[in-house]
Amino acid sequence: MLIETRGNDSQKPLNVEFSHAILNPDASFGGLYAPEALPILGQEARMRLKDLSYAKLAKEIFALLGIELEEEILHEALSLYDHFDDPAHPAPLVPLKRDLSVLELYHGPTRAFKDMALQPFGRILSRLAQQRGERYLILAATSGDTGPATLESFANQKNIQVVCLYPQGGTSDVQRLQMTTQEAENLKVLGIHGDFDDAQAALKSLLKDDHFRASLTQKGISLSAANSVNFGRIAFQIIYHAYASLRSDSPIDVIVPSGNFGNALGAFYAKLMGFGIGKIMIASNANNILTELITTGIYDIRGKTLKKTQSPAMDILKSSNVERVLFALLGAQRTKTLMENLEKEGFYALNASELEKLQEHFVALFCEDSEGERIIREYAKAGYLMDPHTATGIKAYEDLESDSQTLKVLCSTAEWTKFAPTVAKALGKEGVRDLEALHYVKEALGVEIHPAINSLFAKKEIHTEVIQKEKIKEQILAWLGA
Repeated sequence: MLIETRGNDSQKPLNVEFSHAILNPDASFGGLYAPEALPILGQEARMRLKDLSYAKLAKEIFALLGIELEEEILHEALSLYDHFDDPAHPAPLVPLKRDLSVLELYHGPTRAFKDMALQPFGRILSRLAQQRGERYLILAATSGDTGPATLESFANQKNIQVVCLYPQGGTSDVQRLQMTTQEAENLKVLGIHGDFDDAQAALKSLLKDDHFRASLTQKGISLSAANSVNFGRIAFQIIYHAYASLRSDSPIDVIVPSGNFGNALGAFYAKLMGFGIGKIMIASNANNILTELITTGIYDIRGKTLKKTQSPAMDILKSSNVERVLFALLGAQRTKTLMENLEKEGFYALNASELEKLQEHFVALFCEDSEGERIIREYAKAGYLMDPHTATGIKAYEDLESDSQTLKVLCSTAEWTKFAPTVAKALGKEGVRDLEALHYVKEALGVEIHPAINSLFAKKEIHTEVIQKEKIKEQILAWLGA
């Protein structure tokens, strides 16, 4: 069962099933849904799971979490991993050094880690909507990777319409084209003047907007979300961390490039369930709000402005899923107090014992763009090509390389092709856009460009609207005819 991170307002159920939360992710007091309790696995249970395929492991973990889905629906959702580069290993673990391996999470259709969760998530949500004879509007806000993965997952799915918000100028050309060239009639993409925090704030505001919901109800449409505010996303992000830990005979540390903290939350839940995970190392870019929180216990966005970096999926100041960690460690009442203070004052501070609880699980560092370029260049020369988000994780590995006996598993969150201009710059070619950069890197290193990326530049851009954030609600209702 799932319960609410800020407690219950007496208007919503005290606890809900997974199928309810996936369709209705808004919880009391603006909070989130999170597990009421997590199963704790002993050594014997872990050994039983050790040699399972990825899909079978996913089914076992869902059963352990008490997620009740019809066998046919879950099987259909997990079968989408058959369309990844290697169906047997949708998230391959690649050794780089004796104490460092890379968990490559980008081998799905949009070449980013969001496919690992959003491919099956989208199919489940659509099937549940069809079973209930209900229509849903799915909202998504993206800093670059959630949007393409959401649109790819829900394209032409019955009973589903999707609106995706992205910050104009805040994504790579490839990421933008993955959204704006989508042809399915059930999809709408809107660029906004602002940053990701503005897009995410607009999404959360719409989820709580009674007038907006009433307008949708008149059209027979219910409202849901595809961002990691939806626990359906998080459930699938637990699996690959468990999978990585089971590939090792001893506990691992996990390095996670982090923006909205959903990926790190999956590692945290896997650790609490008893999978062999030690420290969760949070790698940030120059928007190092998470480093400040985990180092000092202070979350302070007062006077801060979002910096545009070469790792834009991490250009975030309000990391939604930190709330679920606070809830797991501190309980609903304290979480409600902290989150309300953040919303009203732009600030909260943990006390010493609370910070100690947080640091029991997490450490955090950050990486400037110049260091990321150095890392991309050095590793490319050694034969391993990475994107700038993965490079922030390598920087964390370098800075924390004290215990060489423990295997560190770095989550690589995107293929290099999503951020070719940065990779090209690291290799010596500055000032080029995505298409030229892709071909420069291809020639310089003798690598191939994935067909899903290469074909984007010949497609027509269909979704070209860029609007003020105040116009989002109006534009959505106009598109729906509501």
